[in-house]
Amino acid sequence: MRILGLDPGTATTGYGIIDVIDGDLSAVTYGVITTSPKESAPKRLQTIYQELNHLLEKYQPDAAAIEELFFGRNITTAITVGQARGVLMLALANANLPISEYSPPRIKDAVTGYGKANKAQVQLMVRNLLDLEETPRPDDAADGLAVAITHYQYKRYESLL
Repeated sequence: MRILGLDPGTATTGYGIIDVIDGDLSAVTYGVITTSPKESAPKRLQTIYQELNHLLEKYQPDAAAIEELFFGRNITTAITVGQARGVLMLALANANLPISEYSPPRIKDAVTGYGKANKAQVQLMVRNLLDLEETPRPDDAADGLAVAITHYQYKRYESLL
C-alpha cells in the first residue's frame, strides 16, 4: 500500500509518501510545496493544487491522509491554512483517493506513543520508523511523513479489530 501524508499550509505544504509492504514501512519521497508570499492568494492555491496533482500522477498513492486544522490564536493563519486544506482535499477527491484526517495530538500519539510529544521527538520517531539516515528536512516534510505513518497505524489497528 502506498500512502500520501499531507501537512497543509499556504506558504509551505509538507508531503510524505510511504510504502507499506508486509508491515514494513519505507519512505518513497518527501518534501514541500512552497508558494511565494508575493503572489496573490488564488495563485498560491493554484500552485498547491497543481503541484499536488503532479505528485499524485507521479507516485499513484492508494490512500491519502491530511492533518486537521489546529486553530491557534491567529485567525488569519487559520483561514489561509483552511483554504490550502480545501484545495488539497479537492485534488485528492478528484483523484478518487480515500481521505483520512488526523488531529495533531493523534499524529503525535500514533508516531511517538505520546500525544503531547514535541516536534523533535516526532522527527526522531519518523526517522527511526522509516529507517532513514537523516531526519527529513524541512520540518514540514517530516510532518507529512508522520501523517502517512499515522494513517498506516490507524488502519492497521482497525483491521485488527
